[in-house]
Amino acid sequence: MNESRAEVLVDCQSLWKIFGDKTEAAIRAVSERGATKADVLQQFNCVVGVSGASLQVRRGEIFCIMGLSGSGKSTLIRMLNRLIDPSLGKVLVKGEDLSRLDTARLREMRARHIGMVFQSVALLPNRTVLENAGFGLEVQGVPRAERNAAARASLAKVGLSEWLDRYPSELSGGMQQRVGLARALTSDPEIILMDEPFSALDPLIRRQLQDEFRQLTKELGKSAVFITHDLDEAIRIGDRIAIMKDGAIIQTGTAEEIILNPADQYVADFVAGISRVHLVKAHSVMIPVAEFRHQHPDIALDTLPAAAPDADVAALIGQITEAAQGAVAVVDQGQAVGVITMRNLLLSLREAPAAQGGDHG
Repeated sequence: MNESRAEVLVDCQSLWKIFGDKTEAAIRAVSERGATKADVLQQFNCVVGVSGASLQVRRGEIFCIMGLSGSGKSTLIRMLNRLIDPSLGKVLVKGEDLSRLDTARLREMRARHIGMVFQSVALLPNRTVLENAGFGLEVQGVPRAERNAAARASLAKVGLSEWLDRYPSELSGGMQQRVGLARALTSDPEIILMDEPFSALDPLIRRQLQDEFRQLTKELGKSAVFITHDLDEAIRIGDRIAIMKDGAIIQTGTAEEIILNPADQYVADFVAGISRVHLVKAHSVMIPVAEFRHQHPDIALDTLPAAAPDADVAALIGQITEAAQGAVAVVDQGQAVGVITMRNLLLSLREAPAAQGGDHG
């Protein structure tokens, strides 16, 4: 990972959000005595929306937060731009603690650095597509000609250049979501927050927008936090995924890491039906070169077909079934770093047992 890729733009540190009439007492119990979510409910009749959540979003990364309804994911994302104030913990955006920003500086942070798209895109019905896309800049006092130019550019990026003078009522649901994304892009933010933006759309349009969003975000070099209740969507879009349950982050990692090593039975059940053929890579299933040589001293590595470390299982199946020796060498920068046999390739398709306990962070 290069240096710019590793830069952390959003740093959430032990975030809690507690709702109820006795929140101050509950917060003290959490911070001073380490009270749990169950303790807070039992002792103070307060509901914990988010419980000790920590995560980091790097520059250029699409970070998905996945959980079922009520898991706390929408509360968490609203703390990332302080639409909701945390009860405990910190949110640092570009190194600045949001809780320390006054109203004017917070407004500037949101306007310049953090765009947000909701499931309900909330376009202004009496404004044209162009006017809706430029609305954020209008609120900032940017002159009409300048904001229209920026809005046209954003609408072109989402494929709506021919719809500038139309009104929201004339657009399909997918097109309205594109306008919402264009509105977020018009201010040229570094970070885009997406709260289940595609969940109300038909499956075909939804998949199309997922692919378009990922491609556009990568092309523009944006960072994104994407909320979803659909693991397939998280896998399709995200570079990394955090899985939430009951307000807590249970596991964070790439789709491959989570599928191969689920933190607990809850995560294992979630990933049980996910196909591994395009997710599991050669570097995760190969055996060491020394082990292969010990098992097969008669086979020279340079006679094996080569595969890249990031080749997926689907590609490896094609290679290994055609290989005379029933094995493929994993080659990185001209050097064999491992070997894949038919046996360990088949084992990679078997569901991994859930981890017992362990770190859920």
